[in-house]
Amino acid sequence: MHIVIPARYASSRLPGKPLLDVAGKPLIERVYERARASGAASVTIATDDERIRAAAEGFGARVVMTSASHRSGTERIGEVLAHLGIGSGEIVVNLQGDEPLMPPALLRQVAQALESDPEAAVATACHRLRHVDEFNNPNVVKVVRDARGRALYFSRAPIPFPRDGEGPAEAFRHIGLYAYRAGFVARYCGWSPCPLESIEQLEQLRVLWHGETISVVETAELPEAGVDTPEDLERVRRAYGNQRG
Repeated sequence: MHIVIPARYASSRLPGKPLLDVAGKPLIERVYERARASGAASVTIATDDERIRAAAEGFGARVVMTSASHRSGTERIGEVLAHLGIGSGEIVVNLQGDEPLMPPALLRQVAQALESDPEAAVATACHRLRHVDEFNNPNVVKVVRDARGRALYFSRAPIPFPRDGEGPAEAFRHIGLYAYRAGFVARYCGWSPCPLESIEQLEQLRVLWHGETISVVETAELPEAGVDTPEDLERVRRAYGNQRG
């Protein structure tokens, strides 16, 4: 397993987010520590910003500078894989640069799910929904799986829709963590956004649109949300304030 961490400086709500302080270290270093704790064969930070490069190299990370024109983290990862020459059958995990509380065990679990399903091009994770308000919230992405644990569809809508009740007994929140086979990433980057992706604003629908398989592993542990707002940053700072190191 290899981990690539896409990190961008620009953020409308938190400019310079990767370099903001979390208990004495920049946010991106906290994410990097999570990646290293997973036991990955390699961890690479992918960025288009020299300030992030300088900070990451300062704490010993490998950095690959990428184009500023990429539309998604997956495209940025595609450039990194080409640069590093990672073999097409190798498994690569995309860990977003604003996820400093991602459990290392979940990184391994998603990679192992892909390794155990040779027909899958991608693996991701889900967590059982407990509350009706989350089920109806369009900001909570839902996934429906088949009998083999493979994705049938992802949606912001409440799926599967309970015709006769307030909420289904089996509903799952999608966790936006992905493992790819390296050779698939190049194919993905050659595809244009598909209609379903444009409607739902969910990048993973492009994979299903083109007939590829996504393995979805259920995890008992729901990861803490990433950092998008000043309130998120304070929450993460509090979490690290209760830890040592």
